[in-house]
Amino acid sequence: MISFSEAQILAWLNPLLWPFLRCLALFAGMPLFSQRNVPMPVRLGLALFFAVAAQPALPPMPVLPLDSPPLLVLLIGQQMLIGLAMGFAVRLVFAALEFAGEVVGLQMGLNFAGFFDPATGMQGTATARFFGTLVAFLFVATNGHLLLIQALAQSFHAFPVGQEPFAFLRATAPQAWGAEIFRAGLWIALPIVSLLLFVNLALGVVSRVAPQIHVFAVGFPLTVSIGLLGLVATLPLMQVPLEATLARLLAGFT
Repeated sequence: MISFSEAQILAWLNPLLWPFLRCLALFAGMPLFSQRNVPMPVRLGLALFFAVAAQPALPPMPVLPLDSPPLLVLLIGQQMLIGLAMGFAVRLVFAALEFAGEVVGLQMGLNFAGFFDPATGMQGTATARFFGTLVAFLFVATNGHLLLIQALAQSFHAFPVGQEPFAFLRATAPQAWGAEIFRAGLWIALPIVSLLLFVNLALGVVSRVAPQIHVFAVGFPLTVSIGLLGLVATLPLMQVPLEATLARLLAGFT
């Protein structure tokens, strides 16, 4: 008769349980996978696949008893908070580009045409939605998902299971990440904003030199046209701030 002891079951279960919970929390907090159109069985399957496939890269997991409710709650909370923090870091990168789209749309005059975004449940604009879709493609095209998986595996070396469950809050300081939205967003939007500022200054000079020209009738289509041209010209340059911001936010977990 085949029998297993409690120590053997814990030795088999602990190396899979904690990576599974941390990866599942990551999928619950990051964009793309946290949307409603991604079924829960898909997230569970991917988290289990990561927990199994990443075993050679993970440090030895401590064999901890699972019959102690206080300790179990602390350890589950640690995995959930670290995974959610990593997902929040990726979401900040997406929010930075969407903020850049809001700033560009404001300068172009396109923020008047807002619409309801069912993905976020908030009011959105055309340029912000365009930048949000663009960053999703860039995230996959620049291997951002591979960088995220690597950071998730390295987080078990930086923040092991069981040792000071909430030490990562002091080491990573996620409360200061909000400044990255404005830093990266203004970095991306600055070329187009400068270009449109120059166009507005030129239109102001024209209105003073030739008052008979209706600047409001000419300025709006001219601003939109030049803004779209500047947007197309700066699209290849968005890869650098995206990779730099993502690497800076995930550096605390490696």
